[in-house]
Amino acid sequence: MSKRILYIGNQLSKHGFNKTTIETLGSSFENEGYVVSYSSSKKNQIVRLFDMIFTTFWNAKKVDFILIDTYSTSSFWYAFFCSQIARVFKTKYIPILHGGDLPKRLDANSKLSRMLFNNAFKNVAPSSYLLSEFANKGYQNVVYIPNTIEIKNYAFKRRNVFEPKLLWVRAFATIYNPKMAVAVLNKLQAHYPNATLTMVGPDKDGSMEVTKQYAKELGIEVCFTNRLSKEEWINLSQECDFFINTTHFDNTPISVMEAMALGLPVVSTNVGGIPFLLTHDENAVLVNDNDSEAMTNAIVDLIKNEKKTVLMSENARAFVEQMDWDNIKKKWRVLLS
Repeated sequence: MSKRILYIGNQLSKHGFNKTTIETLGSSFENEGYVVSYSSSKKNQIVRLFDMIFTTFWNAKKVDFILIDTYSTSSFWYAFFCSQIARVFKTKYIPILHGGDLPKRLDANSKLSRMLFNNAFKNVAPSSYLLSEFANKGYQNVVYIPNTIEIKNYAFKRRNVFEPKLLWVRAFATIYNPKMAVAVLNKLQAHYPNATLTMVGPDKDGSMEVTKQYAKELGIEVCFTNRLSKEEWINLSQECDFFINTTHFDNTPISVMEAMALGLPVVSTNVGGIPFLLTHDENAVLVNDNDSEAMTNAIVDLIKNEKKTVLMSENARAFVEQMDWDNIKKKWRVLLS
């Protein structure tokens, strides 16, 4: 009999947001024969919280496992409440640790964090960063299962000449620092007046309008596409030569992994779990948080040193191929057996 899973997370793509792990990983589980139910796709955060609580209460005795996407900000609370319902019904639950700032949450809410994570069947860390941080804070029931992509869906484009065409893919939110991307373009145009920047993603907290206004103040043109489907932005990526990641903190962003798979050289801030995913000057270039000058200089260097950049993009593709679903699903199969 197939294992039954209840998956708790923010299933919001139908409302114009990017797909999160609940939709990508959940679909992969279904393809492997697991019976998966979900919560929640409610747009309003409070309504979504109550929908998750009710769904967990109603289904806890009907499933073998409850998977819970667990973040460091307000979404931490749905993970906490649903986990405690699972405890009442003695159902195995597995928090999947996504929040790059979760280590701070462990300190800020230490008692609640122990209730959530110490009583889990297992905690899944998609990055060595969170595995290490949780271990350092005394949590022993953590297993490392990387974020995954289906590598067959990402055609590697080998670039031998690189132009200053930048791509940024993320939700517009303060924590992802989209204004830094505009600052980088502004500085890059001093070296290459033809430099361009395309920013892909939905607005999450009003940051898109702030970023647009910043570009207007600087007098530079930026292409804002809003949210695109994965297929649409992958097609768009063929016209770009660099992927920039400007986040203030992070775990292991799927969009960065996708850029590596596509052959886009990655220049990223060196924050949170990023240095556990990217190795400086091997498969990416890392700069300090909010250092637009360093990011600009890194891009200029990569444009001028084509052989170095080609090798870096090839290394990135080889690295991310290890995270193909056909490899990672074996780890999930063992955990859910």
